[in-house]
Amino acid sequence: MGFLSFFKKKKRSPQPTMPQLWEKLRRSSDFVEVSFAVGDKELSIYYFDSLVDPKVLQEHILCHLQKDLSRHPNVQLEDLQQIVPIQRIEVSEDAALIEEKVLKGFVAVSFREQPGKAALISAANENLGLRENNDSENEFSVVGPKVGFVENVGTNLHLIRRQIATPNLVFREMMIGSMSKTKVVIAYIDGVANPETIQTVTQRIEAIHFDVVFDNAIIDQLIADNSRTPFPLFVSTERIDRAVYALVSGQVAVFCDGSPYAVIGPSTFFDFFTSPEDYYLPWVLGSFFRLIRFFGVMFSVLASPVYVAVLTYHYEMIPEDLLGPIIYSRSNVPFPPVLEVLFLEITIELLREAGARLPTKVAQTLGIVGGIVIGQATVDAGLTSTILLIVVALAALASFTTPIFKMSNTIRFIRFPFILFAACWGGIGIAFAVCGLFIHLGRLQSFGYPYLVPFYPLRVRNFRDTFVRSPYSATAERPTFLRPQSRFRYDPEDAKQKRDIDE
Repeated sequence: MGFLSFFKKKKRSPQPTMPQLWEKLRRSSDFVEVSFAVGDKELSIYYFDSLVDPKVLQEHILCHLQKDLSRHPNVQLEDLQQIVPIQRIEVSEDAALIEEKVLKGFVAVSFREQPGKAALISAANENLGLRENNDSENEFSVVGPKVGFVENVGTNLHLIRRQIATPNLVFREMMIGSMSKTKVVIAYIDGVANPETIQTVTQRIEAIHFDVVFDNAIIDQLIADNSRTPFPLFVSTERIDRAVYALVSGQVAVFCDGSPYAVIGPSTFFDFFTSPEDYYLPWVLGSFFRLIRFFGVMFSVLASPVYVAVLTYHYEMIPEDLLGPIIYSRSNVPFPPVLEVLFLEITIELLREAGARLPTKVAQTLGIVGGIVIGQATVDAGLTSTILLIVVALAALASFTTPIFKMSNTIRFIRFPFILFAACWGGIGIAFAVCGLFIHLGRLQSFGYPYLVPFYPLRVRNFRDTFVRSPYSATAERPTFLRPQSRFRYDPEDAKQKRDIDE
């Protein structure tokens, strides 16, 4: 059985009482508790603001409670079905059931003379977050859900709460910005996330002294461990499934009112090459596509510098069969390889930047027509060679394999220092640039956690979900470098036994 058999022998925790239940739910800022008196009747209502439809709450629950309880002071919880015009009303003394229902969008009503009971009234906002304009646009996925975050932080919290129906999901609300008074919410799962990480995130956000906070991207920069690096230290995502997986793994998410993105940390370098689609495909295919991304990034960074280094210093490395076509393609080019490469790379960046600022239809036309016309014109004019045009085009294409847009921008940027190093010192310059890059990455941290973990410091057990995506039976353990309070996400041994029984 192994050490996982511990979960099977573990005794169930004792049933919580009603006061203990309310105390546990109060940890989250979106939990609302209202107590008031109607005539001689004292009652309390409990609900999650991010799950309840405010119209149903005001017009169908509170209005009728205040109106009818004053007329009928002897009404018990079991009689609310005749007062509140909502079909699904259930009275229960089971704290676990009440907890489950409240986490599904029910409103719990309790009378003072019946403290051990609660009436559960359905008031869930089923349509919140299901609008047509909240599809994930920048993190498109063929497989899996396509619902993304929106600019309203309440909607985003509702979407997260619907996916993680546990009272341990805690939302901690803050206000930052001396002029904007922007609402910022820290989300984490109590009992999973490391308390030190939660404290670090809270302290850094509370220490922000800024006049106007427009977007999560500003918070991202203000709480970063190093502001002098081009590499993003936190994952910014608009996809709900990525944020949910991060929370379950022990990370912390930050939501900002007015921003359709969630900032997730602590993050590692390898998180930026992981796509939620990897977990919806068989692990063999998911691993293959992830390796393709790593190869694409290496090719995008090194293709142009290697071209410059070989043609400037190491032309003896060119095979004889390839030497003729290279000489023929460069016979009319008057510039050295470095200027030739910089000219094409800057042209590609101009096309990208212009396409990003133009309307969609115009940008598509510019990208296709502009790329073909400019590429053919530069070759005909003798400003560049056809081989380099292919290399630069493939390098630009490979940079788009990165799932996170911020890391894609970084990959585009670091190509230029590599090209300059290759032009100055050839292959040795590229080696120096690679060493300098790894030294820089090794010094970076995200909320105090090493950026290159599990590669540096070495954590062999966490390689199961780094370069490749291992099967679920091998990834039950949460990342150990996050130091989560709960070590396992599920028991793979139980899953295997159930599968064997089904077979």
